[in-house]
Amino acid sequence: MSGALLKIDGEVSQALELSYADFEAFPEAAQVCDVSRFHPTRQGDGVTLQSILDRVQPAESATYLTLHASHDDFAASIPLAAVAAEGIVVYKNAGAPLPVEKGGPVRFLIRDPAACHTAELDDCANVKFVDRIELTAGRGRDTRPEDDEEHEQLHANES
Repeated sequence: MSGALLKIDGEVSQALELSYADFEAFPEAAQVCDVSRFHPTRQGDGVTLQSILDRVQPAESATYLTLHASHDDFAASIPLAAVAAEGIVVYKNAGAPLPVEKGGPVRFLIRDPAACHTAELDDCANVKFVDRIELTAGRGRDTRPEDDEEHEQLHANES
């Protein structure tokens, strides 16, 4: 698919690539306007993770969702069941594709990490520069910081 912003693959019935036009074509019920309602420092509009999952049909073996950001070689693997209803895939800002400066091509946000009831969801599970979502049987690649010092260093390097 030409102009794909996001690839979804792994433990799914049907792999999928989504372009800006594909995201725009999701029904109104799947669209999430103004993510600043959930994260005051973030801007843009997206679609629910659940609406994407409905299209790819995760296999029964899929227990984790791994977010890949090739822009900065970052990955976060989080429990699928915990995040399916809380995830938002942000794809646009101000009516145009989400620019890299805002975390594009897509940015993954969790509406309310506390609602997910798992310690594996932290601020680093809100991933920018996402270009691939991989569903895995068990935890996938995860490059998130493992201690407070690494975590502080990661966020000090952000713009």
